[in-house]
Amino acid sequence: MTEVPGPTSQELHGSGVGRGAVVGPVARAYPPPPTPLDAEGPDNDAGRQAAVQEVAEAYKAVAATLMTRAQNAAGTTMGDVLTATAAMASDPELIGSVKERVLTGQAPLFAVDRATEEYVDLFTAAGGYLAERVTDLRSVRDRVLARLAGRPEPGVPELAEPSVVVATDLSPADTATLDLAKVKAIVIAQGGPTGHTAIIAGQLGIPCVVRVDGADELVDGEIVAVDAATGVITRNPAPELTAKAEQRMQALHDLEKDRSDGATSDGHPVQLLANIGTAEDAERLTEAAVEGVGLFRTEVLFLGRTTAPTRQEQAEVYARVLTALGGRKVVVRTLDAGADKPLAFVTRTDEENPALGVRGYRLVRTAKELMADQLAALAAAQEATGVQPWVMAPMIATVDEAAEFAAMAREAGIAKAGVMVEVPSAALRARDILAEVDFVSMGTNDLAQYTMASDRLLGSLVDLLDPWQPAVLDLVAAVARGGREAEKSAGVCGESASDPLMALVLTGLGVTSLSMSPAAVPAVRFSLARHSLERCQKMAAAALAAPTAAKGRAAVLALCDPQVAEVLAL
Repeated sequence: MTEVPGPTSQELHGSGVGRGAVVGPVARAYPPPPTPLDAEGPDNDAGRQAAVQEVAEAYKAVAATLMTRAQNAAGTTMGDVLTATAAMASDPELIGSVKERVLTGQAPLFAVDRATEEYVDLFTAAGGYLAERVTDLRSVRDRVLARLAGRPEPGVPELAEPSVVVATDLSPADTATLDLAKVKAIVIAQGGPTGHTAIIAGQLGIPCVVRVDGADELVDGEIVAVDAATGVITRNPAPELTAKAEQRMQALHDLEKDRSDGATSDGHPVQLLANIGTAEDAERLTEAAVEGVGLFRTEVLFLGRTTAPTRQEQAEVYARVLTALGGRKVVVRTLDAGADKPLAFVTRTDEENPALGVRGYRLVRTAKELMADQLAALAAAQEATGVQPWVMAPMIATVDEAAEFAAMAREAGIAKAGVMVEVPSAALRARDILAEVDFVSMGTNDLAQYTMASDRLLGSLVDLLDPWQPAVLDLVAAVARGGREAEKSAGVCGESASDPLMALVLTGLGVTSLSMSPAAVPAVRFSLARHSLERCQKMAAAALAAPTAAKGRAAVLALCDPQVAEVLAL
């Protein structure tokens, strides 16, 4: 029986996702089976051939199980990720490497582990999208090892009561098996704020804390308080802390009842929109209290395929999205592939710096037909539904690129053509770009990446990627100023829009719409409604005047309504 720590309080710290706070018992995920490093392989050819067959069947069974889960989650981001993980379990090169090791005399368990680690090293060295897939690669390994060892698959056990799920990391396959009605929070030792666990938890509105130092020390059954707003895990929480967590969750639940449009306390409108990736995401918004979609990431349609979807396939999906929103605003981003989102049929593999390479709109240089087909499909969806989409291109760096895209969109029959502002050059020349297009939307994740010269997927640089960095805010202010002068919409669709405190600063700078995970909208709506436009402008001035990110946030927090700060744990 596991020993539960005594009644002392101890805090663990990580990066929080969401604003929720809960208290509950820990439910640990089953660990992967150990790899016997001293095991010897079969000592004759017949034994080695039999072991090779056993390994092949284990991989086949794991792939089949993952694919079944992918099909059960079809049409969702989770389904796409599971499909990619199932493909890893079917990878002939990986399986071939294991077989070769077994044929040279290695024990099957050892061969699976070593071959996987070789790929882990390769993926890690490649960085970006491949580095993010390391968790999936190890998930496949652990499931194969469990089958070979005759053990249950690693992962989260069936939950007997509402619990805080704790793991070293959770693969998409683990997440897909969770009984969400019994998951109070997720705590993991690895991952990052942009990893798949954080993204899925954010979409589901589950409090989550990632990169928690000491998470592996938490044991089954011990009571912990999880505060996603502060990223703090408290072991054996005092009754006062438990009461505060319950009050916070009740307050957040109450905020969900407000379905009004976004506006400051004196009525200045700020559109509150949702970020989505699939038609199913859009259909879940049919009754949601959002004013539309501010970012429809169309690349989900293209990822994991060997050829581009046809115009008709695309048009059908776009029509579903436009129909689901029932006439509300829908901003569609054209294909944003390359860098961390490679496509088999168009991405170059020989680029030394893919994040600075042929990605996003730049694909028109090598595959213009992709953009032409997508715009034609959007025009067809517009004609079929009678709903006019707003369409924007990613990774625009120059006025010429903006003008070229706008011309292509209008020629295809799209009336509202805009661009993403994600690189400093576009932000600095926003006024000139807005002379060519109808609107702009700022992707603050990439804008921070390119302004601060920091890989957005590298968790160790998260402080540099902070949207409170004064240099990033200077560029956001320049874009908002360009929007005001042109009297055109300048929105934000990056993660910063979901921060209720940063939302006030963005509003003060002149941003006209905020697009985020649907679960984040109620808190941002509440924050806006408790501050006047003049107060937001003072907050924006304070943030711009601060020399550092931390001082800027502190200065803005000092101007925040105390009740908002308390309810949202700012």
